[in-house]
Amino acid sequence: MRISPTLTWYFGKHVLVSILGILALLIGLIMIGDSIELLRRAGNKPDATVSIVFQMAASRIPFMTEKVLPFAVLFGSMFSFWKLTGNQELVVTRAAGVSAWQFLLPPIMCALILGTIQITALNPLSSILLQRYEMLEARYLENNVSVMNLSSSGLWLRQGTQDGQAVIYAREVRSQEEDKIDLRNVTVFRFENSDDFTTRMDAKRAVLEPGTWHFYDVWTFNPGEASTFNSELMLPTNLTARKIQDSFASPETMSFWALKPFINLLERAGFNATRHRIHFHSLLSRPLLLCAMVLIAAAFCLKFSRRRRVSLVIGGGVATGFILYFCTDVISALGVSGGIPPILSAWAPAGISLLLGVSTLLHLEDG
Repeated sequence: MRISPTLTWYFGKHVLVSILGILALLIGLIMIGDSIELLRRAGNKPDATVSIVFQMAASRIPFMTEKVLPFAVLFGSMFSFWKLTGNQELVVTRAAGVSAWQFLLPPIMCALILGTIQITALNPLSSILLQRYEMLEARYLENNVSVMNLSSSGLWLRQGTQDGQAVIYAREVRSQEEDKIDLRNVTVFRFENSDDFTTRMDAKRAVLEPGTWHFYDVWTFNPGEASTFNSELMLPTNLTARKIQDSFASPETMSFWALKPFINLLERAGFNATRHRIHFHSLLSRPLLLCAMVLIAAAFCLKFSRRRRVSLVIGGGVATGFILYFCTDVISALGVSGGIPPILSAWAPAGISLLLGVSTLLHLEDG
């Protein structure tokens, strides 16, 4: 027997309402915890007012929604299936000849829709607000700013010096190694007291070595003085290749639509784009992961709820959530470190979860 449109709508709505309810509960708890932590950090910062703190907490809501959405789908689906089984609605549906796979189709479609909305709409909003959060955090809580910016026109760096600051612009990044960066067509602007211009340097090449910039074929221009040429010049620095790499915009602050062009830009510049590539494919795999959460929830509830072993349902769901979170972090770390291919590390959690859910249901149900 095919499931009717009425039942399709009913089951889909029931599961979706449960998921959204659990999601709202989780976000509320996280919002409270975030606000308390931010208030603690702002305790000795006179410029960080209560209004700023709550702006920061609110700016993280879409980002945290992305983080907890798989768990909301898991727990919301479990709650919905438990209620439907407890009310004998699924029992009657099964008795009418509707298989488990048929009445799971509406919840799976809801999960696919939620995953698609996350990628196309929630993620761009999350990236914008997370950028705002990091800007406010750097300004009011940490009193620092990013040391670099990468664009299609070149690489911009800023570093402190003994008498002020230096801004370094390179039109081309020729190569990047673990402890060295090789730049070409470099211009350096030096300032005293952060804003008083003192010197401009034009170099054909600059190499970042441990503790120093090594410039080659350098023309130096000082206001009111004749320009001078040096075949080599050294400039002390506290920058390292690792610090510059880590200063790139974090993947979470970039929209799904902007990630692919930025990955190409990083790779053309000679930088490592592994973190951004893993994040991009993790977003692509999100609808599949949410579908897997529905299947895992069904495997728990359709088995145990019939025997009224509610504690097993709750405990199993919580344990599954924590195991999934832990394994996802471990696999992602392996991908970033190069232990496994980045694309595999991004798709493995969703693929393994889906196989686990499908195999468990095949074992428990007659289909």
